[in-house]
Amino acid sequence: MTKENLWESALAQIQLNISEANFNTWFRNTTIVDYNGDNITIAVPNSFVKEWLESKYHKIIIKTLKKINKEVVKVNYSIDNSLSLSEDSREENREENINQMELLEVNIDNDTGLNPKYSFDNFIIGPFNELAHAACFAVSENPGSIYNPLFIYSKTGLGKTHLLQSVGNKIKEKNKKKIIFYIQAKELISEIISSIRSNKMEEFKNKYKGIDVFIIDDIQFLSGKEKTQEEFFHIFNKLYEKNKQIILSSDRLPKSISSLTDRLKSRFEGGMIADISYPDIETRAAILKAKAQEKNFSLNDDICYYIAENTQKNIRELEGILNKLIIQQQLNKKSLNIENTKKILKNILQDNSNSYSFSKILKAVSNFYDINEKDILSSSRKKELVKARQMIIYILRKDLGYSYPCIAKKLGGKDHTTIIYSFNKIERDIKKDNNIQENFSYIKESLQSM
Repeated sequence: MTKENLWESALAQIQLNISEANFNTWFRNTTIVDYNGDNITIAVPNSFVKEWLESKYHKIIIKTLKKINKEVVKVNYSIDNSLSLSEDSREENREENINQMELLEVNIDNDTGLNPKYSFDNFIIGPFNELAHAACFAVSENPGSIYNPLFIYSKTGLGKTHLLQSVGNKIKEKNKKKIIFYIQAKELISEIISSIRSNKMEEFKNKYKGIDVFIIDDIQFLSGKEKTQEEFFHIFNKLYEKNKQIILSSDRLPKSISSLTDRLKSRFEGGMIADISYPDIETRAAILKAKAQEKNFSLNDDICYYIAENTQKNIRELEGILNKLIIQQQLNKKSLNIENTKKILKNILQDNSNSYSFSKILKAVSNFYDINEKDILSSSRKKELVKARQMIIYILRKDLGYSYPCIAKKLGGKDHTTIIYSFNKIERDIKKDNNIQENFSYIKESLQSM
């Protein structure tokens, strides 16, 4: 592969992982000037871009290059002033980035935290999400009176945020007097910590006590944060007692969120719980078609189904691939067909593999159960550690085909009969226990994204 092709392939993948404004600002007018197999030098237009790539984007650059060429070991950056944009181009680029940032800011309602682009009208319904959609729509028609709290869970990128915000936007449209507030759990945590440190908890509580519809996204991030959970518990109770609608989302069931207090789990499970699973191929194709139409872009059915067949992780990935195709068509001025689509997406779609190592499995399981990796490998027989070990054993045997003695050695020389028992136990439990199934699915999803 030539250096030009290598960098073009890398840029195509990087573009899927960062915003268009950031891509245009930091990666436009960069090129590979030296490529000798394991050592690569990237030329940039000025010292500012060099410093930014080194400090902010170096990891994603080297990770992407290694995916394309495993021999890559080191990436350097050099300044080439001839790569600088003309003044007109710089101004055009600057205005483009400003316009994109302004668009993002305009899209978010400062009072509610909602983005008006999310609505029930542009949400694609299929067997994988119809229950969650029906529950959300019912709540939007009668907030506070049905399904309270409403808890939506799914893996990343399957439409949780779209549904949650659709509820808020629908209620706002019907009753402008309703006070609606959408927030990411991470932002809520930061607010609580800041209020505690500055002795402004009363101001914080007053802010939330008048809300009619409280929407919290990715509630699993409350895991392990005891003080935050305590304050959130009081907010939850006060709103609930006044029949105010509470809507939550997570990447797993309430009972599967580790280090979450039992009283919060109980509250979350007290209303309606609905899940969103992976869309089937027909629905993925329909979603892709709809998103293309939103962007006034034409995709024929062959291309839609090809992408749908080879993109099984989430809806967000579909949108990233669509953006890639739009950009390529604009650059090449050629209409898309199945042959050139395959070439454009070759390096993106071929990464959908399920290969992972013991160390990655150990890390994914320890993250899920919120347990130290060293403790999992210890001889301790604590219940939570045994549960984590059994999950590792099951994945190693089921997915990677490790022998029982090999698994025993990986886990510190444990007796292989214990390994056999653990594997059989998890295999039985997965068939009859939805909770174990959910845990296994979540860990597999996190492995595929590592």
